[in-house]
Amino acid sequence: MHELDLAPIVLTVKLAAVTTVILLALGTPLAWWLARTHSRARIVVEALVAMPLVLPPTVLGFYLLFLLGPNGPVGGLWETWGGPRLVFSFWGLVIGSVLYSLPFVVQPIQNALMAAGNRPLEVASTLGASPWDRFRTVAVPMARRGFITAAALGFAHTVGEFGVVLMIGGNIPGRTRVISIAIYDSVEALDYPQAHVLSAMMLAFAFVVFVFVYALNRRADAPSR
Repeated sequence: MHELDLAPIVLTVKLAAVTTVILLALGTPLAWWLARTHSRARIVVEALVAMPLVLPPTVLGFYLLFLLGPNGPVGGLWETWGGPRLVFSFWGLVIGSVLYSLPFVVQPIQNALMAAGNRPLEVASTLGASPWDRFRTVAVPMARRGFITAAALGFAHTVGEFGVVLMIGGNIPGRTRVISIAIYDSVEALDYPQAHVLSAMMLAFAFVVFVFVYALNRRADAPSR
């Protein structure tokens, strides 16, 4: 019986989990600002956030490789300060994944916060709630669907990455070889049984994620009918 290599699966789940946590931490205040600001800079920021949706992953991966490499403006400075090498490392994959999956987290949260409207926040303000209390007890619960969708899509999109992780992480077993890279390797080596198993896992995972998201959205819509 063909023995399945579990290392890419474990690494992929770890990468997706770390990336999703960072994305929610960074994406929530960004989405909040985008949902409420009237600044002209909003258009520019929204365009920057959405760019990974249309950019070929290899383009983003190439520029990250240039910026984070040992001779790059960011990577070189980072290593001068004593930091570990970012390219071809797990944390390089995390940086690339955060940037590439950013719109899949920011946009659902932003849309949910905008749909909630300003009226509930204004009412809470008249009752003496602080800005933090208004965000925590009013905005977040009302935008719960957006947060759930963002977390699910951020995690799933990171699991399915190929171009960015290949460019910035390479293909180092146990360090940067994720599931998508392992499938590519298996096909190149004509190891179709391994490619079939990993691909089937990805298909099943994507299906489960969308069923989960649609079920939650349907459940949230039910009381309003």
